[in-house]
Amino acid sequence: MSKNYKDKAFAKRIGLFEPFIIITFWVVLFASPLLFGQFEEEIDWVHVLDIWKNHLVLLLLFLAHRFVLMPLLFFKGKKIMYFSVVFLLILAGTTMMYLINDKQDAPRLPPPPDRIERQAGDLREPGFERELPPPLERRGRNNQGPIPAYANFLMLSILLLGFDAGLQLSMRWANLEQEKFRLQKENVENQLAFLRNQISPHFFMNTLNNIHALVDIDSEEAKESIIKLSNLMRHLLYDSEEKKTAISKEVGFIQSYIELMRLRFTDKVVINVDIPTVIPDKSIPPLLFTSLLENAFKHGISYDKESFVHIAMSFTDSRLNFMIENSDHSKNVEEPSGIGIENIKKRLQLLYDKAYDLDIFNIDGKYMVTLNIPL
Repeated sequence: MSKNYKDKAFAKRIGLFEPFIIITFWVVLFASPLLFGQFEEEIDWVHVLDIWKNHLVLLLLFLAHRFVLMPLLFFKGKKIMYFSVVFLLILAGTTMMYLINDKQDAPRLPPPPDRIERQAGDLREPGFERELPPPLERRGRNNQGPIPAYANFLMLSILLLGFDAGLQLSMRWANLEQEKFRLQKENVENQLAFLRNQISPHFFMNTLNNIHALVDIDSEEAKESIIKLSNLMRHLLYDSEEKKTAISKEVGFIQSYIELMRLRFTDKVVINVDIPTVIPDKSIPPLLFTSLLENAFKHGISYDKESFVHIAMSFTDSRLNFMIENSDHSKNVEEPSGIGIENIKKRLQLLYDKAYDLDIFNIDGKYMVTLNIPL
């Protein structure tokens, strides 16, 4: 499964989380009178509808907050206006709840005495049954216990708008973090691509100079070197575009490069290679060692002095260790050294952060670089 697919799946889950939370909340809130209402025989739908009317006012307040106040005021930097409007809306809704429920819950006046006597006389008549009016404390469908309806609305509206503001801020922060991570990832990939594109021209320039020196000396060897160069170009053009390449391919590239260098130099230049025959079936970023090889052959070889290049590679279960040592004749090289070590330092920092070790030594005319990376 590709990383792009995983990123899109994660973004989709983040996008569905917010509406899921909101829908679940409102479904539970509107179902609460049915789930937790105390009904003796059947559901008192009139009582339920009265509660739903109060919840409907809350829903309208919530929608106005989510789709108008937060995007048009809070996120636009108009926070003073936002808090002022929220306060006025909560105050208006609380006042409306107070007026509506105060009228509905107002106790009725008792009937006049003569009507009570008539009703009592009717109850004494045989065959006549009549229920007495309910006591005052049972009247009023919207009686919700010790907490008045307007106070209940006030608390719910503050909690609801605070919850919505927190949810929107959290989701906005999550989206910004995801976008920041995506931009950082794209920036790293662009930098790595830029560094790879730098490697290829630099490598070809040095190698073509080597072949040019061979043409006048031995045309057959020059032809052979061109074939080897074509194999190296194939690796540079195709394998290097991937984020990872098999270690065996990278080892093959190193060996071809060294063979190409052997064609140029005489036996006076000592070139030793120590690479295990058994290569782990793992992958690494491509062209990690190219700059090190170029620098070793460029600054480590002299035609009038003894020169050497020693290359070694070893493996553990989780690490790869690469060492290259050469005689130091850099003072004899007039042209600039190019991207070289700086290039590989930038790539290693982008690829591994602090999980790699790069050590450089220059002692007694010897130049040695050791690189240890995770597998």
